[in-house]
Amino acid sequence: MKSSSLLSSNKILPIEYKHFLEEVKCQIRQAQFRASLSVNKELVYLYWSIGRSIIEKQKGEGWGAKVIDRLATDLSTEFPGMSGFSVRNLKYMRKFAEVYADLQFVQAVLAQIPWWHNLLILEKLKDPESRKWYAVEVIKRGWSGRSLEEAIRSNLYKKIGKAITNFDERLPESHSRLANEILKSPYNFGFLTLTDDYVEQELERGLVDNLEKLILELGQGFAFIGRQYPIEIAGDDYYLDMLFYHIKLRCFCVVELKTTDFKPEYAGKLNFYLAAVDRQLKHPSDNPSIGMIICRTKNDLKVEYSLERSIMPMSVSEYHVTIVDALPKELQGALPTAAEIEAKLTKHSINDSLDREDRF
Repeated sequence: MKSSSLLSSNKILPIEYKHFLEEVKCQIRQAQFRASLSVNKELVYLYWSIGRSIIEKQKGEGWGAKVIDRLATDLSTEFPGMSGFSVRNLKYMRKFAEVYADLQFVQAVLAQIPWWHNLLILEKLKDPESRKWYAVEVIKRGWSGRSLEEAIRSNLYKKIGKAITNFDERLPESHSRLANEILKSPYNFGFLTLTDDYVEQELERGLVDNLEKLILELGQGFAFIGRQYPIEIAGDDYYLDMLFYHIKLRCFCVVELKTTDFKPEYAGKLNFYLAAVDRQLKHPSDNPSIGMIICRTKNDLKVEYSLERSIMPMSVSEYHVTIVDALPKELQGALPTAAEIEAKLTKHSINDSLDREDRF
């Protein structure tokens, strides 16, 4: 029976049809993506051009702020099916063009990210270098609006690449460069509320209970494998505090959590664990495993001495948590939980800033 008759019968399809369908679907998605990029590029350039024109008229011909109100009304009337011409958005266009006077940078970078992302960067950041850094990272990492907002909130620009490592000496150049870019210090575990005398088990449990927030803080690419991951060596059982696999680095990441200041013996213990992971878990196509010591505080000189002779690639970072005074047991249930407080605070995002009175 021929393929055409098989298709018309709607009962049996050619063997290759499923593969053919996936190819067509892939082509459609790629075309949709290219079209969205093209539309976004034109939209951002249009908004920049309108903002630039408003600036020129106000400066060159002395037009007042009220012209924006009138322009919003006239454009909305002329283009009723097109959103984006509110007074607020026109003022954002003006500020956008004022902050980014370099058209080449607008076309090469800012036009590659959505207008919403541009507003987040414009509203949340004041420093030109940090604005540029976050815009470029959106393109490199494919951040959603939420991921971008979280990166800004956690001050990622100041923390990225700040972990002390021996990657340059222990990893190939391309791998060490990427690893250094990914790891940071300090890590903000402020979503955990602990008393000052907390122990490592409480810290681990809190991080696992808030795994989504932990992954966001660690950064894109970390896949959680397990907590207290068991490794057997010569008949003895050892347990890794936390084990991850990093998709971009293509390697296992062994995390040792410490609630004290960094001690040199931590590096020796992690060397031992990394050797075991490389022998027992690492696939031949994987890159060498990386160790991450995340401790409460660290002395940089002690860390540098400890890592200088360490055979395995590892990093040392600090972390921050929210510390509260311990409450009497009879009062502990009377206060709202961290989750309940956070639920109320989540309303205060960029949406609120858009609803406040314009500040420019």
